[in-house]
Amino acid sequence: MPVPSLLAVFAHPDDESLSAGGVLARHASAGARTAVVTATWAQDTPRAAELAEALRILGAGAPRMLGHADARAPRSAPGSPRFCDAPLDELVRQLVDHIREFRPDIVITHDAYGGLTGHPDHVHTHRVTTLALEAAGLERLYPDVGEPWQPRALYTATHPHSALRSWGTHWAPTGKAMYTVPDERVTATVDVRPWLEQKIAAVLAHRTEVTRGAAPGLIAALPAADRELLLSTEWYIRHGPVSTGAAQTELTS
Repeated sequence: MPVPSLLAVFAHPDDESLSAGGVLARHASAGARTAVVTATWAQDTPRAAELAEALRILGAGAPRMLGHADARAPRSAPGSPRFCDAPLDELVRQLVDHIREFRPDIVITHDAYGGLTGHPDHVHTHRVTTLALEAAGLERLYPDVGEPWQPRALYTATHPHSALRSWGTHWAPTGKAMYTVPDERVTATVDVRPWLEQKIAAVLAHRTEVTRGAAPGLIAALPAADRELLLSTEWYIRHGPVSTGAAQTELTS
């Protein structure tokens, strides 16, 4: 049975590696088509080059960047509006274009909280992706950006409450809130240890974020055992018309 193709949609360069790097590497290594759309930062910035390196490591192709400004870094895309301020219809159109061009079986994005950090760009990426996923399959919406295509499932990357046992110790010193969901909401718990080396290398490829002490910097400072503890499992919630039935150990379309 062929491994389903994946299109991941995340807010910033580094989100793809931290949230779904293991699953991206896993599907790519099995021969599936994988790609990543990044909502913020311009293509001529250092972070775009870091993203390209991370995607090369994960086997996820060339960057697909929407080119909007990060909510907290206006110089990320000079001359472009902040992602959260751009017209919603235009954002949906941009993403529908990528979905129809790539034609994925599965789309992955942030959960409704915006992942562990609750960053506003993450939350908005979730909203835009859910709208674009439905619109991409409707022939009368955005007919100028390709033939309709309906992915079979949307998976949102999340963290269950039980993950606080491992993440809380390392996250607490930052003073930031952690957004997690009840464990029973998690549809797929994926062991990505066979691809952990690739995932960590992709995270660390985001050197700007390592230097400034963001999440990749936190990972860089940890011993190998702690890196494995934090990054060897990925959690997802499935959204789609088909009942998920029993708990899953991988993403299926």
